[in-house]
Amino acid sequence: MSGNRAVAYQGPGVVEVIDTDYPAFELKDGPGVNPANVGRKLPHAVILRTVATNICGSDQHMVRGRTTAPQGLVLGHEITGEVVEAGPDVEFVKVGDIVSVPFNISCGRCRNCKEGKTGICLNVNPDRPGSAYGYVDMGGWVGGQAEYVLVPYADWNVLQFPDREQALEKILDLTMLSDIFPTGFHGAVTAGVGVGSTVYVAGAGPVGLAAALGAQLLGAAVVVVGDLNEDRLAQARSFGCETVNVGAGTIPDQLEQILGIPEVDSAIDAVGFEARSEGHGADAKEAPATVLNSLMGVTAAGGAIGIPGLYVTGDPGAVDDAAKVGALSISLGTGWAKSLSFTTGQCPVMRYNRQLMMAILHDRAPIAKAVNATAIPLTDAPRGYAEFDAGAATKYVLDPNGYLAA
Repeated sequence: MSGNRAVAYQGPGVVEVIDTDYPAFELKDGPGVNPANVGRKLPHAVILRTVATNICGSDQHMVRGRTTAPQGLVLGHEITGEVVEAGPDVEFVKVGDIVSVPFNISCGRCRNCKEGKTGICLNVNPDRPGSAYGYVDMGGWVGGQAEYVLVPYADWNVLQFPDREQALEKILDLTMLSDIFPTGFHGAVTAGVGVGSTVYVAGAGPVGLAAALGAQLLGAAVVVVGDLNEDRLAQARSFGCETVNVGAGTIPDQLEQILGIPEVDSAIDAVGFEARSEGHGADAKEAPATVLNSLMGVTAAGGAIGIPGLYVTGDPGAVDDAAKVGALSISLGTGWAKSLSFTTGQCPVMRYNRQLMMAILHDRAPIAKAVNATAIPLTDAPRGYAEFDAGAATKYVLDPNGYLAA
């Protein structure tokens, strides 16, 4: 093999499909690659022919120019693929396997990995704990919005699907196992959702919808999803959620109309640092702490808030100098007074992906329908990014090699 095509960030608002190198069993220099990782040998890796790779809201933060991502960075951390080559140290993953790849890159050897904290592996990113494919400040592992991608520590990282034919039949659901379904589910788990819970999910994008479906799987009595985008709220209602338009009145008042009381047992922030104030159009100004503060207000005393929404330490487009370094005006006193608990950070995908795979394979978790998964060719990636950024109630799934079209 000698060729490859991939989606690359080329500056604020610009993505392009480029010709790039076929993966090698060594981490080469390139956009975003940490110098300490250059030349790293990868005999434990596999090379995948990509079956499906998704556009994520986290990618959009980079494409909007809201991070320090370098020009030329190959994007994509939601990867499902077929193994076409295996390194000499790979023992259990075989050529021909269809696999899901957790977006967290982890070694399986460090203390954190052994404790199940795969989102903060200590060995794959020289800058800080935790890594991901095709993402800024994550060590420089090449992204998977491409025809071919390399996956390190393959015996540890990949989730093998038990039956090829069944996997390809349910691929639009199974491709969500790489990130958004476990991430949303993690938000629900860390928010303490259980049988009979009332839950408020801030944000009706794909992660918010995945969190809502996850809360239903966990036995929630009522799941309420809030957003400004009516099309996305309609998507939430399509699988049994209640909804509030946060620009049409206060959240507590709308919750009281639904639940009889202005608070919930559990809350989930699926928005992150580009949050906007309650209001429509020009009135909806960016206010990065507004979701966190509103959730503290509507979560019952002793409750919990899961925070799968992304927050960063470097945001050149932030509204003020504090937010540019991730410092937000959070009402911690409210949280303290109500004895609330908070969980932040990358979802440790491997904690959940096999269980969620089984739920999908046995028709218990229609995640593709919940997030309105829509397959498009790799060449249409720029259109997918633009429409998603404009608020489309769609989860775009790229099809680099024609598996989905077939």
